[in-house]
Amino acid sequence: MTDTPRTVAVIGAGTMGSGIAAVMAGAGQRTILYDLTEDRVQRGIDFVHGFVDKSVRLGKRTADQAEAVKSSLVGVTDLGELASADVVVEAVFEDLQVKKDLFAQLDDIVSDRTLLHTNTSTLSVTAIAAGSRLPERVVGTHYCNPAPLMKLVELADGRHTASWAHDATLDFLRTIGKTSVVTKDRPGFILNRFLIPWENSCIRALESGLGTVESIDAAVTGALGHPMGPFRLLDIVGMDVHWQVAMRLYEQLRDPRFAPPPMVERMIAAGDLGRKTGRGFYTYDDTALFGA
Repeated sequence: MTDTPRTVAVIGAGTMGSGIAAVMAGAGQRTILYDLTEDRVQRGIDFVHGFVDKSVRLGKRTADQAEAVKSSLVGVTDLGELASADVVVEAVFEDLQVKKDLFAQLDDIVSDRTLLHTNTSTLSVTAIAAGSRLPERVVGTHYCNPAPLMKLVELADGRHTASWAHDATLDFLRTIGKTSVVTKDRPGFILNRFLIPWENSCIRALESGLGTVESIDAAVTGALGHPMGPFRLLDIVGMDVHWQVAMRLYEQLRDPRFAPPPMVERMIAAGDLGRKTGRGFYTYDDTALFGA
C-alpha cells in the first residue's frame, strides 16, 4: 500500500462505525459508510459532519478542510456499492454468525486482494475469518473508543492471516495516523482484558458507597494520571456497549470480574446510556459524543 488515498468501506453506522468513518474521511480516504437502512446511514453521516463542524469551531480544522472531509464520505444501503473498496472495516453488532455471514457476502463483491478488517474486541478473529473463502486477508483491527480521538489500534491476526495482509494493515493504519499494537487473537485482546474488569470494579465501588461519581473520577485522573475518569469514559462508550462487551467476555472466560454489576442493567433499563442519551453517570446538554 502507498500513502495515496484509498477507498475504504465501513460497515455499520453505529457509534464505532461512525467514529471509524470519521477517521477515514479525516485522513483523506474515500470513505463509504454502509448500513441496512437510510435512517441509520444518515445518522452516521450526520455524526461525522457534526464532528468535523465541531473541529472547525475549536480551531482544529479550517472550513475548507471540513468540507473536504465531508465530500470524502458517502453513505449506501446496497452492499454491492462496496465493490471498489481497497479496505473494508466491519463494525457491526458483536454476533459471530452475523459477522461470518457478512464476510461470506463480501467474498462475492470485493476484490480478492481487498483487506477485510473486523473491529471486534470480544470475538475470535479466526472464527470470523472462517466465514470468508479467503481467511488469509482477514485481520482484527480494534479501534479504541472514541476512534477519532484515540490514536491506538489493536491488531490481531487470525490463525490463517497472511503476512502480506498483516503488513499491509500495519502500513494502512500508519497512513491514517494510527499507532498499532500487535496482540494475540484472544478474548478482549490487551485493552479490554484490563479495561472491563477495572471499569466494573469502579462501578461496584460506586454501588458500595466507597465514593461518588465525581470523587472516583477525580481520584483516577488526579492520582493515577488517566486523562479521563472511568465514569466519563463509560458515558462516552455507552452503558449498552459496556454491557455487551462485558457479557461477551464473561461468557468466554467465566471470570466474575467481567460480569457487569447490577447497576449497569438498571441504567440501561432507565435509558441512561451515557452522553448519547443526554444522561448516564453525568447529565449533558450537548449529546455529541466528543469534541474534536
